[in-house]
Amino acid sequence: MSMVYNKSLLKSFGYAIEGFWHALKSNRNLRIHLLTALAVIILSIYFHISVYEKAILGIVILLVISSEMINTAIEEMVNLITSEHRREAKVAKDVAAGMVLVAAVGSVIIGLLIFTPYFLKLFY
Repeated sequence: MSMVYNKSLLKSFGYAIEGFWHALKSNRNLRIHLLTALAVIILSIYFHISVYEKAILGIVILLVISSEMINTAIEEMVNLITSEHRREAKVAKDVAAGMVLVAAVGSVIIGLLIFTPYFLKLFY
């Protein structure tokens, strides 16, 4: 039984990795979010920010990337269900995009709160 469970678990991870790669290849915004996350990680190393600040940044990065992937899944599902222009389809896509916007704007605010003191130290 555990052998079957392990194969099933490995298949699940394989599907998840496939989904991530598909989202990465097909979604320009996800690539932008990942590049921004890399820049934030590099800055956090450069400025030697605290462990707590790194944890907050990590959570925010995961929130934005997860939101973008959920948005992609919703868009794909709506496209699968209907190809015609329907108000409900537009609302679903717009709300999902709004979720990403809220997460991204929140992450920018948090990033500014964390990094501003470090940048100010460079000039004063």
